[in-house]
Parts: sequence; structure tokens; C-alpha cells
Amino acid sequence: MRKSHQSPLHDFLVPALVTPSRRFLSTTSRNNANAASVADASAPQKPKRKPLTQEQRDFLSSALRVNQAGELAATLIYTAQTPPLVNAHPHLRPLLSHMYDQEAGHLRTFNALIAKHRVRPTALYPVWSAAATALGWGTAVLGREAAMACTEAVETEIGDHYNEQIRTLLEMFERWEAEGYEVGDDLRDLTNTLRRIRDEELEHLDHAVEHDAKQARPYWLLTGVIRAGCRGAIWASERV
Repeated sequence: MRKSHQSPLHDFLVPALVTPSRRFLSTTSRNNANAASVADASAPQKPKRKPLTQEQRDFLSSALRVNQAGELAATLIYTAQTPPLVNAHPHLRPLLSHMYDQEAGHLRTFNALIAKHRVRPTALYPVWSAAATALGWGTAVLGREAAMACTEAVETEIGDHYNEQIRTLLEMFERWEAEGYEVGDDLRDLTNTLRRIRDEELEHLDHAVEHDAKQARPYWLLTGVIRAGCRGAIWASERV
């Protein structure tokens, strides 16, 4: 039988055809790495979240604490005002019920936020509860105009306070975004909640003016004292 013979040329070509050269492998790997780098560079980068500073944490805690206290006081004012006012002016029942329901909704919102973020409520709850009840009953006994002047004064201060909180948050967001950081959904939701509640509080103010708040006597003294008391309560609740 004739023995087959393969030439040296065949012995060279077979491994060359079957096994890629080192040069080919290194070039391919480098091209793949370059392509991956280009893909990574072109992919959108997810913005980072900036950790809150201690000052910002303190601001948010105090905001939630004072807002909860303010909404509690508002519900108690309307609760105390309603019986005397409705007895003398039955047509005011739907308006007072509407405003109370909104305030009760605000209180539920801040109760939930206080619990979610583990913020300590103000220690002055008993003081504000007694003061709000006395203010509501006292102004209602003075008459419809005095009760509405009370609402106007309280909502003026509360509206201003919510505006300050919203302004502070928006300035914070603007700084973060300028530095390339993302604003979390929780903080955006809080800002939108504050806007909604502020608008409803200012709606109460408009209702009070429409129902002769400015006819109360002495208007300037009554509203001045109530507004000063509100500012003092806000200052104390933020800290205690």
C-alpha cells in the first residue's frame, strides 16, 4: 500500500488557517475594548443624588414639625368656631365644613410625613391645642366678622410661611441641578404638596375677606395680635 505523504507546505497552512495569530487576537480584543468604551461614553449617565447636609435635614424636620402643629391648630379653630357661628348664621355651615375638611386633610398629610420620616412632633402640642380652641371660640363669640378676621390673619401668616418653605426648597434644587445632581422624588413630591396646601390656605383667606373679615372692629388690633401670635407659635414649634 502506498504511504500518503503531506508536504511541509500543508503542515504550515493547516495551523495557520485553523488558529488565528496572536496579532489577530490582540487587534480584535483592542477593537472590542474600544467599541465598549465608545458605547459606555455614549450611554446616558444617571445623575447622582447629593446627600443632605445636617442643616438641610434640620430645615426639613422643622418644616414638617411646624406644619403639623399649624394644621392641628387650624382644625381646632374651626371646630371651636362652628357651633356659635352656625347657630347665629346657619348659611355658613357649608363654608365652615368645607374649610374644616381641607384642614383635616392637611393634618393627615403631615401626620403621615412626620411618621414616614421619623420627625419628632413639637412638644408644645398641648399649648397650641388650648390656644387654638380658645382663639376659635373667642372670635366666634365676638361675631361673624371677628371670626373671619381670625381666619384672614391666620391664613396670611400660614401662606407666607409655606411660601418661604417652597422658596428654600426650590433654591436647594437649583443648586443641586447646577452641580449635576438629581433631585429625588420625595423632595419634589413634598414641594408639590406644600404648593397645593398653600393654595388651599389662601383660598380660605379669600373666603374670609368675602365674608366681611375687614368689617371686624377693631380690625387692625385683632388681626395684628393674631398674626403676631402665629409668628411666635411658628418660631417656637420649629425649635421645640
